[in-house]
Amino acid sequence: MTTATQTLDARGLNCPLPILRTKKALNTLQAGETLQIHASDPGSVKDMQAFCQQTGNELVASGGVDGEFSFLIRKA
Repeated sequence: MTTATQTLDARGLNCPLPILRTKKALNTLQAGETLQIHASDPGSVKDMQAFCQQTGNELVASGGVDGEFSFLIRKA
């Protein structure tokens, strides 16, 4: 299991805020570092996948339990 370099709490935020905050947080990281995101917006599942495909970052892991979703992204 990869330990995240930084964690972002985006719970309670609706689209597009989780993606915007993710992008801002990733800008502070170096290549290869990881960002753990916690979100409650169901749309964030597809949004994070699309975001990573468009930006070249790696979606290392994703999952959801009881309406909360988590993502681990490695910066390219």
